[in-house]
Amino acid sequence: MNVIINKQDLFPANTSFLAKEHKLFIGGKWVESKAGKSIPVEDPATQEVVTHVPAGEKEDIDAAVKAARKAFEEGAWPNLTSLERSKMIWRLGDLLEKHADELAQLEVIDTGKPLAFAQTVDIPFATSMFHYMSGWPTRLCGEQIPVTTPGDWHVYSTREPVGVAGAIIPWNFPLNMLSWKVAPALAAGCTVVLKPAEQTPLTALRFAELAQEAGFPDGVINIVTGYGETAGAALAEHEDVDKIAFTGSTEVGKMIARAATGNLKRVSLELGGKSPAIVLPDADLQMAIEGTANAIFFNQGQVCTAASRLYAHKDIYDQVVEGVAKIADSLTLGHGLDPNVNHGPLISQSHRERVASYVEIGREEGADVVTGGKTVGNQGHFMAPTVLARTSPDMRVVREEIFGPVVCVQAFDDDDLDKIAKIANDTEYGLAASVWTQNLSKAHLLARKIKAGTVSINVHNFADATAPFGGYKKSGWGREMGREVMDAYTETKTIAAML
Repeated sequence: MNVIINKQDLFPANTSFLAKEHKLFIGGKWVESKAGKSIPVEDPATQEVVTHVPAGEKEDIDAAVKAARKAFEEGAWPNLTSLERSKMIWRLGDLLEKHADELAQLEVIDTGKPLAFAQTVDIPFATSMFHYMSGWPTRLCGEQIPVTTPGDWHVYSTREPVGVAGAIIPWNFPLNMLSWKVAPALAAGCTVVLKPAEQTPLTALRFAELAQEAGFPDGVINIVTGYGETAGAALAEHEDVDKIAFTGSTEVGKMIARAATGNLKRVSLELGGKSPAIVLPDADLQMAIEGTANAIFFNQGQVCTAASRLYAHKDIYDQVVEGVAKIADSLTLGHGLDPNVNHGPLISQSHRERVASYVEIGREEGADVVTGGKTVGNQGHFMAPTVLARTSPDMRVVREEIFGPVVCVQAFDDDDLDKIAKIANDTEYGLAASVWTQNLSKAHLLARKIKAGTVSINVHNFADATAPFGGYKKSGWGREMGREVMDAYTETKTIAAML
């Protein structure tokens, strides 16, 4: 495959942004990294280095945390009214919306995903997070408590910001994941130090420019680009960070949790998944086939909720396998800025090798490679969408997260919902699941039995700013989005007065 990108198609703003000397955003200023090191930023479709960003390290994290602490304790931010803070967060959402096309292009260059996906999912979702979360500053209420202790009492609770929040985000949905962490932290009144993924730092840096334009006081939002093992580790273990929010792999999540024990900071973790999609025999087959194919091939399968385990009733198994494989074969691979492309590259060479190795493991374990199963081209990190049939529960490809466009299809021959749920729950993860059926009674009953943070009916990969998101078991701790996320960024204080 020979991938060509026409630089003339880039917005002038993005051309100049890529050409500039990037710096860290600390305390409202753009500063050099202490060590002066840099990270090359690669376009995964062309393997071209499009720019460099600073490789921030511990000293830079220290400076960012110090700036965030100062902004939290003094200055304009803690003295803003809830309505003023709400307006500022809404204004930032408006700026994301205003620059949506530019941001979508940057996301494509950084991640490789098709432009249409960035335009319809990534940027609108990030915008909606800031707009939705802008309503919370005026709604963070405590309550009056009717105590049981004898005497005359006035007892009530308040909700207060937890303090300095550290955020470490992944490379698959960079701006989207930023919004999931930063928007609720700001709504609660916290200040933020964000460490974007080293592979995809561009929209985070552009976001900092927009935050300045929105009028956020110095030090409220700080962006430190760098590697996970240096900057990320320093942020997770920092003694003056009150809360850490992480999205990424389960193994790194465990490391984050251990690092946070020093000062027992609050921790929320959105981790891996091996999500099941269950197609019952009465399902609308066209809808189920299209929906489950999208559930695994969207964003090249680099989605924590991707439906990588597909269970189809034996009566429709062959039709489901054939239909999903046909969709896989119809996808057009190429650079995300090409309007004809609907399947981009994987994020890196090492990740493509990892995904391809899992396909070989599946072959060795006895899986039938119906389609795909190979890398594509000599340029870019492309992997053919892959369908593995005749898989079994003990196979590694069924049990371990691949994080690529590889689906494992299995048949089931039972109509007992408890037994179907047992199949779906046979995993160490519990992030998402979907049920495909026209019998809504069965759908809701089965949804109750599945151990996952989100169970969707006749759709997959559902997420919305208003709905809590998170996982059971090794898929993480806590919830993001919705009302529940505010618990992660606030402390509840009880105030008791004897009258």
